[in-house]
Amino acid sequence: MSFASDQYSDLSQQDETENLLGPVETEAKWYAVQVASGCEKRVKTNLEQRIGTLDVTDRIFQIEIPQVAAVKIRKDGKRMPTEEKVFPGYVLIQMVMDDESWQVVKNTPHVINFVGAEQKRRYGKGRGHVKPVPLSHQEVERIFKKQEEAEPLVKASLSPGEKIEVVSGPFNGFDGEVIEVSPERSKLKALLSIFGRDTPVELEFEQVEKVG
Repeated sequence: MSFASDQYSDLSQQDETENLLGPVETEAKWYAVQVASGCEKRVKTNLEQRIGTLDVTDRIFQIEIPQVAAVKIRKDGKRMPTEEKVFPGYVLIQMVMDDESWQVVKNTPHVINFVGAEQKRRYGKGRGHVKPVPLSHQEVERIFKKQEEAEPLVKASLSPGEKIEVVSGPFNGFDGEVIEVSPERSKLKALLSIFGRDTPVELEFEQVEKVG
């Protein structure tokens, strides 16, 4: 069965002097694929359907969206369990790379490209072809280990300029104004009135509640 199209013709016809994917592989490896922002789950669902329909279950095995547990603190102070993507805009695919499996992934809606090394055109102008480069065993182990062992992130619906009240810790009972939010650290800075002076203080998300 051929999966050639007007946009992606058979790779050997694009340039007979180049082997764009390199030697044909027989071992499954993990690849990172860039996708349109916010479309990670859609790509995963579409690609899982295409794998069966296009009969490449023997070459494309797993599609993963690495995520870690997170807790979102809503404006009313309630804590909601959720998940946070480790690599927003990317999915990981375990597959045996050949022309056919490459095209099945590349032609999936909302897929931008494989992560790899750009091969310059030997003739003519324009951007070259991106040769997919598999992740190393160390990278794969680190990604999935991080996913399994990471402490839950804490996210708060707070922005600079918003009023907050400190509800725990040494500044319990103080009111203030948010001046900086660091979601990756689950912390914020706020100006608290201490001894009549506005003093910047670093606080954990769970130590504050939004006022109003």
